[in-house]
Amino acid sequence: MSRADLEKQPYDVATMFDGIAKRYDLMNDVAAMGQVGMWRDLMVDALDVGADDCVLDLAAGTGTSTTAIARAGARVIAADFSLGMMAEGRRRGAPVPFVGADAQHLPFATDSFDAAVISFGLRNVHQPRKALAEMARVVRPGGRVVVCEFSTPTWAPFRTVYEKYLLRALPAVAGKLATTVDAYEYLAESILEWPDQEALRHWFMDAGLVKNQYRNLSGGIVALHRGVVPAP
Repeated sequence: MSRADLEKQPYDVATMFDGIAKRYDLMNDVAAMGQVGMWRDLMVDALDVGADDCVLDLAAGTGTSTTAIARAGARVIAADFSLGMMAEGRRRGAPVPFVGADAQHLPFATDSFDAAVISFGLRNVHQPRKALAEMARVVRPGGRVVVCEFSTPTWAPFRTVYEKYLLRALPAVAGKLATTVDAYEYLAESILEWPDQEALRHWFMDAGLVKNQYRNLSGGIVALHRGVVPAP
């Protein structure tokens, strides 16, 4: 099933994640060739959290990223629309509170957080620009909005190899580790169809964020974007 098909049925994405919750983190580590931990650490650094900061981790899944933020000293809430992913996180004992939330209509008051982050989840939101605007809404003026997401490799020859890997190797590996290959075919397609670094930076601008910048990780396989909520 393609991303376009799923966008017509947005709730199917939640069902898809429910079905792969138990092996999702393992599959991510394998697909990323062991780089997920490094990307997560750099994401935490980009948040620049203090001991008294309250952080929203959106599309938190099983809470692996949320736990890393908590270890940095912040108070953090894990929010996700997949009940299966959150249930798996609770089963594993993630030391953070989980809240069911639609990224397009966050159940939090304006200026509730010092920072908000979404890691490898914005491209799975039906209306990602709306989710970005919602993140900006719930973060106080001067607070940070961070997106860590798959992106476009900067070196063209490597980009060609990478695209072939996503379309062929990733679903093949998933077939060995996961109960369904369809989910990883969708994830591969969603990565390839995702806007590049400059396009996402402009989305940050359209959401009213300032001081927008990004950092390419692993040759552009992943880009770490950060913006600041301006003062009124």
